[in-house]
Amino acid sequence: MSTVENKAIAITGASSGIGEATARLLAQKGLRVVLGARRTDRLEAIASEIREKGGSAEYHALDVTSLEEMQTFVEFAQEKFGRLDVVVNNAGLMPLSRLEVLKVDEWNRMIDVNIRGVLHGIAAALPLFKQQRSGQFVNLSSIGGHNVYPTAAVYCATKFAVWAISEGLRQESTDIRVTVISPGVTETELASTITDAEAAEWVEGFRETVIPADAIARAIAFAIEQPAEVDVNEIIVRPIGQMS
Repeated sequence: MSTVENKAIAITGASSGIGEATARLLAQKGLRVVLGARRTDRLEAIASEIREKGGSAEYHALDVTSLEEMQTFVEFAQEKFGRLDVVVNNAGLMPLSRLEVLKVDEWNRMIDVNIRGVLHGIAAALPLFKQQRSGQFVNLSSIGGHNVYPTAAVYCATKFAVWAISEGLRQESTDIRVTVISPGVTETELASTITDAEAAEWVEGFRETVIPADAIARAIAFAIEQPAEVDVNEIIVRPIGQMS
């Protein structure tokens, strides 16, 4: 664990699901975590529980669609712990529907959160990482960033974009680590954002076999724990038997 001792980690979308599981696991491992999301009541409760178990956790309200809020979040993390080593760009939405239904507002919201949110995380922390000549971005894509499914065209497009942005950043970087985590069907609140009945029914069938959010948290921890010269570029984690 010497490679991660005293590291400070900022996590977006940390009020539930993968973000929450990651915060809890990393804090258990002795890392210092800063939780960001819009639901501050949930963040406060999670941070309090982490502290009660001896971990180090802070939280700050965050809407990743705002660059200013993302910059404030990164500054807050650095001020609280005197450093920032990793940004986990985890916040995401998945309101699936067929394109012909024309849920344009939902398309735009996915673009804002899933793509712009990641870009804002990069924009907020990259100058600091460049200055200190070290740092790591862990960006959450999806199995939908590798395959396209009916009702999921826009969602998959946003997750393909996360992969492309991450790969571009990796190629441009000589001292910053970039990791893409692509979960398969996982226990999260993503499906709760679906308003289209057909898509919701399809997802229920697709979700017959799921893995816990902690499985993705362990993959994130693995990437962070590697020696400084090792950059884990991508991990795909999905349930046994998930075909695509």
